[in-house]
Amino acid sequence: MQAQERVSTQGNGPKTAMDKGSAVREMFDKIAGRYDIANTVMTGGIDALWRKQAAGSLMLASDANVLDLCCGTGALTRELARRVPQGHVTGVDFSPHMLMVARDHKCPTNISYRESDVLHLPFAAGTFEAATMAFSMRNVTDFAGCLREIARVLRPGGSFVNLEVGKPRNALLRQAFYAYFYGIIPVIGGLVGGDRAAYRYLPQSLINFPDANALATLFKNNGFPHTRCVALIGGVANLHIGTTEAAAGARPEPAFATSSL
Repeated sequence: MQAQERVSTQGNGPKTAMDKGSAVREMFDKIAGRYDIANTVMTGGIDALWRKQAAGSLMLASDANVLDLCCGTGALTRELARRVPQGHVTGVDFSPHMLMVARDHKCPTNISYRESDVLHLPFAAGTFEAATMAFSMRNVTDFAGCLREIARVLRPGGSFVNLEVGKPRNALLRQAFYAYFYGIIPVIGGLVGGDRAAYRYLPQSLINFPDANALATLFKNNGFPHTRCVALIGGVANLHIGTTEAAAGARPEPAFATSSL
């Protein structure tokens, strides 16, 4: 979740993306212990259903090697591991405290965790059949660079599923969602998550995030030529499912599950 050099004018003066990356890491370290319960309360538990759908949108072989990026406390990592009982899932995050919480969970034995920056993954090209990311892409300031790095570590024809909060197209739904996301989430986050400042930042990170169509275009231009988007609850959240170019002579696009909420 660290970033390319980009200047932010927020705060007391300009900050490079490296400064921002350090600040975001510290923020996630602070909220790690209560992150899961805060997510459950803020979403009414629907975030768990969305993660299941993200995992289910990949047609994974039981022995697949899968990468979960910005894995946080490992909720999606564990879901993926249950779907590849003969395979392996690697969870990657840049917050050591998040990873500490992830390792404390009762986990399937086919999981390992590594502390790493998603823009500089410590894996050889073509290591994984599939990759996922949940509710984290908007914290990455170099979206294109992140996508290219994910595509690099996937095998030809490999798939990446990104689950992220969205910007509903319907005006009434968008207005209602924004009122909750920007007005209520910081209050709940402060009470349940224990850090109101962190839960003010997390909604604000959506402001400059691309809408669903623009993000799909970024996918297609940065390693995932076959990309589709599934809107969840009218676009309150979105699944972007991208596939890298297949090897010569192989089927160009894999089959995906198509159910949606």
